[in-house]
Amino acid sequence: MKKEYHLIVYYLSFFVILIGFVQLIPLVVLPFYPDEIIYAPHFIVPGVLSILGGLVVRSCYKNFKIMQLPSFYDSILVVITWISAIVISAVPWMLTGHYNFTQAIFEMTSGYSTTGLSVVDVTHCPHIFLFFRTVTLFVGGVGLVLVVTSVLSDRLGLNLYHAEGHSDRLLPNLAKSAQLILSIYSFYIVAGTIAYVIAGMDWFAAINHSVACLSTGGFSVHPQSIYGYHSAVIEIITIVLMILGNTNFLVHYFLIKRRFKTVLHHCEIRFMIIALLIVVPLMAVILVSNCYEHSFIESLRISVFQLVSALSTTGFQSVETMKELPNGFLSILILAMVIGGGIESTAGGIKQYRFVLSIKSLAHYIRQSMSNTHVIRTNYIQRAGKKIELSDGEVKNTSFFIIVYLIFFFIGSWIFTCFGYNLQDAMFEFSSSLSTVGLSVGIVGYSAHPIILWTSTIGMFIGRLEIIIVFHVIIRVLYDIKKKELT
Repeated sequence: MKKEYHLIVYYLSFFVILIGFVQLIPLVVLPFYPDEIIYAPHFIVPGVLSILGGLVVRSCYKNFKIMQLPSFYDSILVVITWISAIVISAVPWMLTGHYNFTQAIFEMTSGYSTTGLSVVDVTHCPHIFLFFRTVTLFVGGVGLVLVVTSVLSDRLGLNLYHAEGHSDRLLPNLAKSAQLILSIYSFYIVAGTIAYVIAGMDWFAAINHSVACLSTGGFSVHPQSIYGYHSAVIEIITIVLMILGNTNFLVHYFLIKRRFKTVLHHCEIRFMIIALLIVVPLMAVILVSNCYEHSFIESLRISVFQLVSALSTTGFQSVETMKELPNGFLSILILAMVIGGGIESTAGGIKQYRFVLSIKSLAHYIRQSMSNTHVIRTNYIQRAGKKIELSDGEVKNTSFFIIVYLIFFFIGSWIFTCFGYNLQDAMFEFSSSLSTVGLSVGIVGYSAHPIILWTSTIGMFIGRLEIIIVFHVIIRVLYDIKKKELT
């Protein structure tokens, strides 16, 4: 085995130990729901075995020379870590006897990818399992690598941090950056929980919904999501928390530092404001013009909530069912889900930064082609308080990412149409998977065909790891296998 793969196995042991402890966290709800003690072994067994397995591997490498992983191999470690987390966390669900391997993997991929699509009937699901889903949202939201980095300092290297999709440091020290992100994340969750309780939610629902909002995950403990509470106050709290979850962590840092001008100049914040001002009235008009039963004000309320839910890729809904919404309304939500949330946030999708960059680059190209050939215009973008000049390389990389993303989007949507669903429903459901949103028109569920579930599972996985990283892993592994065969 190549030395790089020995390094991967060694570093993986840290993550397997972490994953083991994640399995044990749901046990904290047992004092509040003692009747569910019968489910404790479902979490203890995989949790303890994971911890012991990680410790055994570490002991085997105690004399191993530790070094930073070379380029591309860090991506392999990240992908294997996420797969390990999903598979290990699927075990408690399978031990219940109510979920097969496909359903359990789907549910945990949805959790760790912070999607929120589910095969679980929350009205009959034990609290310990509902809380377990919420734990996976928390860990998946900030990222497994970031959680470990906050404890292990810079030991795993910045390349590993980047390989999971993080790009901005809040502080010069990586470990302190990770700890600050976790602190910001946790503070918002606590504040959100308190706000929900004041608004009338019980503490269990409040914690779960607060984590789901900040992780832009969308798992709800109510069968009708936020709609089931019939509360404008709860909807407002949810909108605020979804926007916070959608926001770049670096922007949060500036917000804490009271650098409000810097926050408002960030391109994604401007995009969100413009989208709400222009698109929400359009969505409300579509609702009213289609003989929707609510007034224009009520339609505005629904439109604001659903647009924020889609753009932030959270997936909560304030209507009884998405199927009742007009086709034009659903089409706007599909576009919003594909665009997605803020880069370097817990949201998914193409990301608003890439979308704004592509629009600005297109406008720059048009202006440049129409102006005097001797005039050179600078293409720039406002990002986290800095006016950044866009290089041709970044523009090309962004264009490539968007093209690859859309290719996967259309392939997944086509697979769904093969099962008899119309194109719009197929595009809505798969964009929800690929962009890790969680809104559904009813295609995905407990009784869904295994191919539907696996297509969604793959979409959620590559959507969370932003596709290109998965490509890097496949190419690197195939190259090493081929090289080994030739030597």
